[in-house]
Amino acid sequence: MLFATEGRDAATVARFATDLAEHGGDPNTVTDTSSEMSTAFISGITQHLPHATTTDDRFPLAATLSEAVDQVRRAEVTTRPELTTPAGVWLNNHTNLSAKQQGELHRLMRPSAQLATARALRWREDFQAFSDQDPSYPPKYLRRWCAGATRSRLPPVTDFVALVNRHRDGILAWHTSHLANGLLDGINSLVQAAKARARGYRNNNKMITIIYLTAATLTLPTLTNPTPAYMT
Repeated sequence: MLFATEGRDAATVARFATDLAEHGGDPNTVTDTSSEMSTAFISGITQHLPHATTTDDRFPLAATLSEAVDQVRRAEVTTRPELTTPAGVWLNNHTNLSAKQQGELHRLMRPSAQLATARALRWREDFQAFSDQDPSYPPKYLRRWCAGATRSRLPPVTDFVALVNRHRDGILAWHTSHLANGLLDGINSLVQAAKARARGYRNNNKMITIIYLTAATLTLPTLTNPTPAYMT
C-alpha cells in the first residue's frame, strides 16, 4: 500500500499524484492502472497520470453480466416455473456445479425449451471466452460479440453491451497488461480484518493510519526497553 485517501472521484487520483511527487516519484512515469470501470477514476487518471493506460478489471465485468442473466431469469420466471431452480445453477460457472446441477442446467438449456434465460447464459459463456483469445483476435471477437448480443433483444444483455462499448479500450487493454484488482482485494481483506478486531474507528484518519500500519511496508522505529524503575 503506497497511498490511502478518502473519496471515490477524480480528486482522489489528483491527491495520489501529488503525494507521489512529494515522495520523489513522477506521475508522468506511471504506465498502467487498473480500475472497476469508474468514470470518475478514469477521468482522474486521464488528467493526473497522463501516460497511463487504464485496464478495466474483468472480474466486476463478469459479475455485471451474471447479474444481467439473473435479471432475465427473474423476469421470465413468472411464466416459466421451471426457472425457480436455484439461481446458482445459472450464475455459477459450469465447472463449479455439481453433477446433478449440471444435468439440470443441460435440460433447461435445450433449444426446444425456448428459454430467454438460456439464451442470456449462452451470451455470458461466449463473453467469458474473450479472455482466452489469441492476442491478435480480441478486438474482432469483442466487436462480433457485441453485434450478436445486441440482436438478442434481451434488455439486460443489450444494456451490458452498451457498458462494454463505453469501456471498450479498457476491456481490450487486459490482453496486453493482464492487470486486475486482485492484489488490492487481498489488501482490503487485511484492512477489513483489522477493522473488525477494533470494532470500527472513530474517524477516517484513524482508519487510514491503520491501513498504513497493516498494509504498507513501513520501517518502524525499534523500541528499546527502558531501565526498570525500582520503588523503595
